[in-house]
Amino acid sequence: MSDLERRIRRLEDRAALDDLNVRYFLACDNDDYAGIGDIFSPDACFAASGVQTASGRDAIVEFIRTSRGHMGLTVHTPHYALLTFTDEDRAEGLVGAHLELALGGQSLFGAVRYQDQYHRTAEGWRIASRDMRTIHIAPWSEVGQSLLSDAPVRWPGTAPMPSDYSRLR
Repeated sequence: MSDLERRIRRLEDRAALDDLNVRYFLACDNDDYAGIGDIFSPDACFAASGVQTASGRDAIVEFIRTSRGHMGLTVHTPHYALLTFTDEDRAEGLVGAHLELALGGQSLFGAVRYQDQYHRTAEGWRIASRDMRTIHIAPWSEVGQSLLSDAPVRWPGTAPMPSDYSRLR
């Protein structure tokens, strides 16, 4: 492969990974569980705040289906994907997004970062590992105050918690 072909392939890979992440957000918002399954590799793992919640494509789909069963309308809005290729068929990513969702009888607003590992498979790029890290989330009525606190993560039914990305003061 020539240098030009390699560079073009890398650009195509970046576009494919960007599309993969958008497909994930849309599949979640649309309760498209077959689509969610197609995004992950068969042996993928999913975590939240560093704690593994599911291992394997089917378990990830079931975890997301169960989680979404408690939610109403959601809007996932990706903002960026910082991608680093570790070889021709593997990459790491940091994907930033905002979330709007109905949960626990409340409308919530928040920001997350997904720490990802991607693998190229025979079917194309797939997520091999995804760890959702919460920057902040709170009911809309609390967002202004939650961002000023040391505990900006306010999921309904839980005590306020620190951010996975707490600032040093």
